[in-house]
Amino acid sequence: MISRALKAVFGSRNDRLLKQYSRTVKAINALEPALAALDDQQLAAKTPVLRERFARRVEGVPTEGRDAAEKAALEELLPEAFAVVREAAKRVLKMRHFDVQLIGGMVLHDGKISEMRTGEGKTLVATLPAYLNALSGRGVHIVTVNDYLARRDAEWMGKVYTFLGLSVGVILTQMPHDEKQTAYAADITYGTNNEFGFDYLRDNMAMQLGDRFQRGLNFAIVDEVDSILIDEARTPLIISGQAEDRTEIYHRINQVAPLLTRQEKDGAPGDFHVDEKNHTVLLSEEGHEHAEKLLAHAELLPEGRSLYEPAYVNLMHHLNAALRAHNLFFRDRHYVVQDGDVVIVDEFTGRLMPGRRWSDGLHQAIEAKENVSIQSETQTLASITFQNYFRMYRKLAGMTGTADTEAYEFQEIYGLEVVVIPTNMPMIRADRNDQVFRTEKEKHKAIVDDIRDCYGRGQPVLVGTTSIENSELISGMLQREKLPHQVLNAKQHAREAEIVAQAGRPKVITIATNMAGRGTDIVLGGNVEKQVDLLLEKEEVADADKESGIAKLRREWQDLHNQVIAAGGLHIIGTERHEARRIDNQLRGRSGRQGDPGSSRFYLSLEDPLLRIFAGERVNAIMQRLGMPEGEPIEHGLVTRSIESAQRKVEAHNFDIRKQLLEYDNVANDQRREIYQLRNSILESQDVSDQIRSLRESVISDFFRAHVPEESVEEQWDVPGFEKVVASELRVQLPLSQWLAGDPSLDDKALLKRALEEANAAYRRKMETYPAAGVHLVERHVLLSTIDSHWREHLSALDHLRQGIHLRGYAQKNPKQEYKREAFELFGSLVETVKLEVTRTLMTVQLQLRDEAEQAAEQFQAPAVENVQYQHAGYEEALAGPDGEVATAAKAAPFVRHAGKIGRNDPCPCGSGKKYKHCHGKLA
Repeated sequence: MISRALKAVFGSRNDRLLKQYSRTVKAINALEPALAALDDQQLAAKTPVLRERFARRVEGVPTEGRDAAEKAALEELLPEAFAVVREAAKRVLKMRHFDVQLIGGMVLHDGKISEMRTGEGKTLVATLPAYLNALSGRGVHIVTVNDYLARRDAEWMGKVYTFLGLSVGVILTQMPHDEKQTAYAADITYGTNNEFGFDYLRDNMAMQLGDRFQRGLNFAIVDEVDSILIDEARTPLIISGQAEDRTEIYHRINQVAPLLTRQEKDGAPGDFHVDEKNHTVLLSEEGHEHAEKLLAHAELLPEGRSLYEPAYVNLMHHLNAALRAHNLFFRDRHYVVQDGDVVIVDEFTGRLMPGRRWSDGLHQAIEAKENVSIQSETQTLASITFQNYFRMYRKLAGMTGTADTEAYEFQEIYGLEVVVIPTNMPMIRADRNDQVFRTEKEKHKAIVDDIRDCYGRGQPVLVGTTSIENSELISGMLQREKLPHQVLNAKQHAREAEIVAQAGRPKVITIATNMAGRGTDIVLGGNVEKQVDLLLEKEEVADADKESGIAKLRREWQDLHNQVIAAGGLHIIGTERHEARRIDNQLRGRSGRQGDPGSSRFYLSLEDPLLRIFAGERVNAIMQRLGMPEGEPIEHGLVTRSIESAQRKVEAHNFDIRKQLLEYDNVANDQRREIYQLRNSILESQDVSDQIRSLRESVISDFFRAHVPEESVEEQWDVPGFEKVVASELRVQLPLSQWLAGDPSLDDKALLKRALEEANAAYRRKMETYPAAGVHLVERHVLLSTIDSHWREHLSALDHLRQGIHLRGYAQKNPKQEYKREAFELFGSLVETVKLEVTRTLMTVQLQLRDEAEQAAEQFQAPAVENVQYQHAGYEEALAGPDGEVATAAKAAPFVRHAGKIGRNDPCPCGSGKKYKHCHGKLA
């Protein structure tokens, strides 16, 4: 009540921000007449002038005050820079930024999220902050959802940047190395979220400075920010290499899974229960016994043994994956089979994701189910979540048509405020209440009736579906009714953009999965600009004929436009509600752009997944109690609101998943940052001999203190044991016994100092016969490859730790705190192992003398990791659940002990004569 009264007096935070930005808009508009009077060359010359003013403003500022000085300098330049971009766009693109677009640009420049409705020109808005921030010379990344949009926007908006003297690059998948480096060096770089993330990981796997792509992460403008930072943030990006081949077991388990029977509901007779809400499969007691018998019959499990014995627990994991493949993942909904490959379908966009794979054996289980060739399991080489990647930018901003429903999450995770920008023209679309039917059959009949009615009146229709399966079902029904239509399944982005651009013509029926053709406006009457461009490109047509042809095309378009407006504009039909309200709003937003008329309605049935899981029984009981006849829907604001409340529950659940993933990944992220900073410093330095020396001294000190403890008396020293360990591990002779015999007054510190000097001298003697440049190259290579191989093992260990950490909850311990503690201990042991291995390798390595140091570079090229794959796994794999699901690397090979187990008090096998716990057991 009080907050409502305060809002009425002072306005909301959003209103106050808009008022503040409007003052700057007046300043920008005031500059327009003066800039319009300049010729093209004078306008383009504004860029070097603005750059010089920026450089002067930050010149001589100390490092700690640099960020604040740069921010203030850009704020000063903002009105003039925005006015210059607007004038350039008027001349090059024949498009003038509206005042609301200038506000959107300022919101982006301030590192906030600009919510602008579909059709308000977000692509054009991005040119304003991109140009302004590129003046600093640090580079700007504009992030889109697919390669087609990245290329299209770079070519389309690139005309403005190149006119003003800035360079533009675009990064695409499978791009040649040197072209990609050039694109990253440009002032403004367009690309997809996946490609930016994978390039960051690739840069941190590079073995030479010249192999890296990215410079510092300065400013990112994320288009469709909700899709990238929320929908896709539930899963990490993973670069993986091939692990051992275990394809046979998937085929054999696949024959067992269909023999188990599904329970109708939890507790009913049957072998397993499918929990659709949590996306898991749980075996019952009876199911365990039945599964053990079936596996024994298939000769996978010895007779009388249990699935939970340590030796056979892996079979449980495979059986679980097979049951999920058969009961939770369906062809043409979650994946399609193309050319003998299982290709994942993005659940949010309906787009195919070739090259992506579900992890933890699920993808292989689905390949076995579909009887296509099974690819080997993979081992994680590098991974990062989008949350942690995008938070590394100095400044982050985003734009979308639907961010307000997720404003809390943007603020909580990324520190991004959402500002809702008013539309340029008032919104007059009619959003009608949902209609809820009892069965899918009744729902589909109502949808076809609505489409037929629109077709008869000449009104264009866009039908939104949540899966490829649904679009094909509705397409089949329309074919039977002889209604012409187009089906878009997000398979060919460029072709779909052309179809979507014409989806506003009279009588056109378009069926599309959620985001097919997203990023392309639906103009009522069709898109005439494409036809105009084609006519302008024809060189054989005279200029006068071109002008008359263009005028004719525009007249024809105007007639079609008026016809569609008279029929009520574009009508949107939703075939079911998505689990996120945003996706529904995005579908609605395709209609009613720039003040156009339009309408939307969602048709639901109690058999839809969302209603079945969250509200089905309650609504079904109401319908039966009211005795509603078949084909009669419920249509009431109350029903629409209760469905939205079910969506809110799912959104909150998904937010928890993303937040939990982030909390676990934050632990790995701190460690990742340390390792990557270390790698970068090694890559950037020509000579790492100081680091090598400090590692060597640390290893020898550790060995020394294991045998000669601090503050101990001479009788407790084990000098022969130390000499033996150093000789066997590092191949260096340190005659401490002789030194002590020659000078009995030596204390432990003097002895250690002498041992370190002797070890350093031995290393120098070994290396001085080789060219210095070659030695530095070898040292750098050994250091990098050792860090990389142990980092990969560490990632695998973290994955396995996360799988079972939830079980600590039963011991009244906080799983997250336990994970942090154990991950820290694992990292400590990683550092120790790297120290020892680098020192051991360099002390024992035999170099071959080459005539020139450059030839050593060829010998020590980074070994290419075979069969590298890029994954953005399914979200349910990203977190460990009760059955141990996780975005995991392949199982680490079990450690095989060749000797018997050594007791802590047994003599150490190194022959020192000390107890194991005081000797090598202390290092283990």
